[in-house]
Amino acid sequence: MLISGRGSNLRALLAACTDASYPAEVVSVVSDRVEAPGLAFAQSSGICSTTIPYRDRQTFATRVETLLRDQGVQLVCLAGFMRVLDAAFVEAWRDRIINIHPSLLPAFPGLRAQSQALAAGVRFTGCTVHFVRPEVDAGPILAQAVVPTRPDDDEATLSARILSVEHRVYPLAVRMIAEDRVQVVAGKVEIRGWRAPKLAMLNPREPLRRSPASGWSQTQVGL
Repeated sequence: MLISGRGSNLRALLAACTDASYPAEVVSVVSDRVEAPGLAFAQSSGICSTTIPYRDRQTFATRVETLLRDQGVQLVCLAGFMRVLDAAFVEAWRDRIINIHPSLLPAFPGLRAQSQALAAGVRFTGCTVHFVRPEVDAGPILAQAVVPTRPDDDEATLSARILSVEHRVYPLAVRMIAEDRVQVVAGKVEIRGWRAPKLAMLNPREPLRRSPASGWSQTQVGL
C-alpha cells in the first residue's frame, strides 16, 4: 500500500485480513512521509514499512518498483497517497493499481472533493474505487458507495460520513480482485458473479407539497 497520512483505509484492510477467509494480505506499506501516522501503525502491526521521500516522480517510481518486485506484490493499493505517480510506473502496473477517492467519480476529481460536492449543492456524494491511470483520478471504476449530503454539513462532517463507507468498500474491492472476479474490458470493469443492488434513493426523501387548506405539508414517498 502507498500512503501519505493517517492510514485509516490501511487499518480497514488489515482488519479485513484478520478473517481467515479473506483472500488477500497486506505485505508492505510505503509512505512518502516519514511522519505519516499510518506508517507507524503498520510498523506496530508487524507489516514491512518503508519511507521513500518523494523528490521527483521518476526517482520515487524507480525505488517503489524495486521494492514491490522484491516483495512479490501483486496489487498496489493507494490509500490517501497524495502524490501523482510516474506515468511509466502506472502503465507498468496497469490494472494492478487501485485508488479510492472521496467522490462519485467522474464528479469532483482532485483535491478537496468533499468541499467541491458541498459547493455544487449535490444531494448525494460518496467514494469510488478505481483502477489507476496516468491522469489524476481517472480509470475504470470498480466500486462506489453513496452517502447523502445534509443541510448542516461542512467539509469535516461530510468527510467523516464518506470515510465510514470507504472502510467498507475498499476491502470489498480488494476481495473481488483477489478472488479473480474482476477484469477490465474496453475501458470498463466487469465483475463476475456480482450484481447491482435493487435500490433507489431520494434526497430529500420527504418532499413538501402545498395543501390548499394548511399551506405546506409533507408527503411520504415510498421507494
